[in-house]
Amino acid sequence: MQEFLSLFLSKIIVVIAGLIPILNPLGATPIFLSLTNNYSSEERAILARRVAFFSFALLLFSMFIGTYVLDFFGVSIPIVRVCGGLLVASAGWKLLNSPENTGGASEPIGSAADHARRAAELQQRAFYPLAFPFTVGPGSITVAITLGVGIHGQDAHRVAVPLGSTLGVAALSAIIYVCYRYGDRMLKLIGSTGTVVFLRLSAFILLCLGAQIFWDGASGLAAEFLTLHPWQFAPTGQG
Repeated sequence: MQEFLSLFLSKIIVVIAGLIPILNPLGATPIFLSLTNNYSSEERAILARRVAFFSFALLLFSMFIGTYVLDFFGVSIPIVRVCGGLLVASAGWKLLNSPENTGGASEPIGSAADHARRAAELQQRAFYPLAFPFTVGPGSITVAITLGVGIHGQDAHRVAVPLGSTLGVAALSAIIYVCYRYGDRMLKLIGSTGTVVFLRLSAFILLCLGAQIFWDGASGLAAEFLTLHPWQFAPTGQG
């Protein structure tokens, strides 16, 4: 029993400590606000709840079977980073060049068809791009896959480690929900001009993050290439 509790608690701590610096829910809140600045407070609350749920599902999926999926399709972690970086950078560029909107007001919803269309739009945006790749991106997925190595153990590991991992991810999802749900209150404190500056700066940071993720992936691919083909870059002897 003592071994079970030790493994259980340590796994919760390891999962939270390993993922929260990468997820950075507090730092991601400005990006969430930038992407939802034309939604009402009620719609943001719905999105925050759904993004937290999808983030929980993505992290848990990556942790438990992510390695098997990547191996099955022959996809490497650097490739995931390159593609994810392109997605993030593209979205950041679009935000930088989008019309100014200080948020807080959504489109008027009249008929039942308009309401259904708006609900479908919220459902779609909750997963892409809000949950993936902005909240749970290539870096988070990579860390989750790494934390999931050896998760299917024996004896005490069989229950304690998967259960602790699940609760750790659940705690992270709750933190994401709280940050996103109440992030709009910060906009009310800084005013309309401050909001415009804040959202544009967030978009630029998002663009930089995408470039950094892409660079990390490209560097990993270059390192793999040099490892597999060292002879192409070996110094040649002079006659």
